Amino acid sequence: MSKSITPNQIKQNNRSLIYHYIYKNRKVSQQDIAYDLRLSRPTIATNLTSMENDGLIQKNGLIDTEFVGRKASAYSIVPDFCVSIGIEILKKEIKMIAINLYGEKIERRALEMFYENKDTYYKAVCDKILEFTKLPGMAGKRILGVGFSMQGLVSPDKQTVIYGEVLACTGLTIDSFTRHLPYPCSFAHDADSAAISELWASPGLCDAFYLSISKHLGAAIISKSEILVGKHGHNSTIEHIQMQPDGNQCYCGKRGCMETLCSLTALLAENESPDDFFRNLRNNQPSFQKRWEHFLTNLSRAINLLHLIYDTDFILGGYLAPYLWQEDLEFMHEKIRQMTPFAESADFLMISKMPKHNISIGAALPFIQAFLDEL
Repeated sequence: MSKSITPNQIKQNNRSLIYHYIYKNRKVSQQDIAYDLRLSRPTIATNLTSMENDGLIQKNGLIDTEFVGRKASAYSIVPDFCVSIGIEILKKEIKMIAINLYGEKIERRALEMFYENKDTYYKAVCDKILEFTKLPGMAGKRILGVGFSMQGLVSPDKQTVIYGEVLACTGLTIDSFTRHLPYPCSFAHDADSAAISELWASPGLCDAFYLSISKHLGAAIISKSEILVGKHGHNSTIEHIQMQPDGNQCYCGKRGCMETLCSLTALLAENESPDDFFRNLRNNQPSFQKRWEHFLTNLSRAINLLHLIYDTDFILGGYLAPYLWQEDLEFMHEKIRQMTPFAESADFLMISKMPKHNISIGAALPFIQAFLDEL
């Protein structure tokens, strides 16, 4: 026997429909809501008043209508009704960002902090986070949670680092941070964080192979608009596919892994910044052009191998993305066409739509998404 829907469920459903309609359309009138959602004016008015009193929405000027006479009041959500924090943990620094309900930056800080697998380090990071929450744009805001993006693989429940060779933090649990913070916390693999940002920036994205090309190489498989985690938490670890058995040593202990050929560490000289390299490259310095073509050739080899396994779009992201030009993609397309046994179209390589701060933002976004899903 089917269960009937209670009046309270109907009220909650109407409230959710109205809020998400305002959220999606940014600025709307009562007439817009009534027309598109087919709800009565009294129902709309009651919910708008209730959500305005709760601080979820606000009046936002006036809006033109097709009716003659006075303009209608416009409504929008309050973007910073609550916020989420993302932290990127690196060997020599931490990057922190606070985002609003649209995933937009409110505050950002980068601090020099040398990683140590000690409680003194975790407490110091948490103290910096607490200071961060007191900045002018953050003071008094409700914090949904803190996501920690790690250079390592994390367990499916986001509570443990199960492989952390870069930072030597294998086995680290999230309570190393939660014991010092009054907020929910979770871990995320940095490549997964970047891919989450990509999904946020491209809501229609369904299937893709995301390559996070930063100091280290990482990847994430996007399937049906979700990140595939894998049975044991080490899905998409393409950085440890061996391409040159007699090549340079990878941090995993093996030689010639994709990491040693396709990461920014493989491209840049010691103490060379991406800005320095690409400034010289775009000024047509021959030695830099030679290094770049060698790097892109290796990256093309890696992508060709992966594309033979997973025939989908490939998104080039990470710290490299802002420096890529269309001509770089064309160079790679030509290299891949020479390698692959198939007649390869030139439309499966693309540059990330969200290359800036994508890792730290991606660490914060799951808390925003969970809040929106519960409304």
